[in-house]
Amino acid sequence: MKIDIGNALADVAEPGIARTSLDRLDERVATAHERIERGRRDDEFGYAALNLPETTDPEAITEAVEPVAGAEYVLVVGIGGSALGAATLAEALGDSRILTLDNVDPREVSEVLSLLPLDDTVVNVVSRSGTTAETLANFLVARAAFEEAGVDWTERTVVTTGDSGPLRDLADDHDLPALRVPDGVPGRFSALSTVGLVPLAIRGHDIAPILDGARDAADLSDSLYETPGYAYGAVAYALDMRGAAVNAMLPYAESLDSFGEWFAQLWAESLGKDGLGQLPARALGATDQHSQLQRYRAGPSNTLVTFVRPRERMSLPIPETDVDDLAYLGGVGMDDLIDAEFEATEASLAAANRPSVRVEIDRVDGRGIGELLYTMEVACVLAGELYGVETFTQPAVEWGKNATRGLIGESNEESAAVAEKTRLLVE
Repeated sequence: MKIDIGNALADVAEPGIARTSLDRLDERVATAHERIERGRRDDEFGYAALNLPETTDPEAITEAVEPVAGAEYVLVVGIGGSALGAATLAEALGDSRILTLDNVDPREVSEVLSLLPLDDTVVNVVSRSGTTAETLANFLVARAAFEEAGVDWTERTVVTTGDSGPLRDLADDHDLPALRVPDGVPGRFSALSTVGLVPLAIRGHDIAPILDGARDAADLSDSLYETPGYAYGAVAYALDMRGAAVNAMLPYAESLDSFGEWFAQLWAESLGKDGLGQLPARALGATDQHSQLQRYRAGPSNTLVTFVRPRERMSLPIPETDVDDLAYLGGVGMDDLIDAEFEATEASLAAANRPSVRVEIDRVDGRGIGELLYTMEVACVLAGELYGVETFTQPAVEWGKNATRGLIGESNEESAAVAEKTRLLVE
């Protein structure tokens, strides 16, 4: 893992951070590191997530899902961190047969279920509490679809949940394979646990390299100059304080598209508190050079662009052509082209004095994605310490959950507020 923060320095970018300011910030990083290490050592809530590379047992996961191993499809039923980690890992490993139901749009749910061969599909329902409204609604609909198709859902269901609750009771009643959501780990930090790894294990992937990659990134020093995750978290925080209120995550690999969505939840839900925190924006290179780059380069100077790319890719030659205007492409690999697109975009931002950070992994594989996810989690925790916010809570999200329950069940304070909405209708 390499992180290049050179294009975020004040002599290159505006907003940017001066080297002297970066040195002073490093003193705060050392203090924050002490707090983080204490949290890890004591397995405190939230900080426990940074111990997952050591506490997650890949062999135990593989053994637990043995009754359903080798299924043609896995349908992950969860929402937020209960689904995004699995989706990110599956996409990085190139497994298009791990699908997610993470929304309650009736058309999407119906279409996904109608297209799956249910007799060779395993449902992995994921909810720590076992009471998440969207997850339970989707699971009940999926279970009904299995029954209508004459497939015994109890032979095609794996539960990932807490020690108690409706899903734990369901697993006990029907003797379903059940895995435990680890204590002290918020959902958005749980990709490197049973929450994110079970679907891959069902499909037969070796999940150990993912944890190996995370372990590579877990040796933290007390300086941003020696720890890539601290470098990224500190620079993102510093640029936000100088006006870069938007963080555009721009991976240059199609297999990291879902990673951008995972990052958006991690960054927004963890740091968006007390009037603080960057707004994460999702993009994909090279596609969004043709849609969003104009804004990053020539719009308001309030955006940090975070580039992520693998140093190694598969090669796919572009055929020769007799069209003069396209002759320059002949004999070039598509890997060369996308790397040139990346370097041109990075340079275009630097030429316009717009800040960016380059994040590089060796390749998009199990080890690489494990290292990337862990590094971004470290960056987020470090940034939370620098902001002084409660990184591991999500009170705004809980307010919305309560309002939803009140609107479809018994009224409560949050749902009553919905009726007070100000309206100005234009028809």
